[in-house]
Amino acid sequence: MREQAVQDESALGSTGVLTIGTRGAAGPGEALLGIRGGTEAYIAWSERPLPRGTQVLAVTARGPRAVEVVPWPEDPLDELGGIEPS
Repeated sequence: MREQAVQDESALGSTGVLTIGTRGAAGPGEALLGIRGGTEAYIAWSERPLPRGTQVLAVTARGPRAVEVVPWPEDPLDELGGIEPS
């Protein structure tokens, strides 16, 4: 009987930081993601290379303990240029 890989979708939507930079199509890195009240290490894939220390968001499960990530600012509202109080 053949075992099937189980995707860990509980990490989707979690943010964290790359502890090992990704290499785009050339290979994965590693991300520490805030999940289940703590932090957990996941294999991190990205479309383009991302350096160590990049803040990321897990967007797709790629198998057990593996996720696709995109860069994500610590405070997404800062990226909008701030919002002026009215």
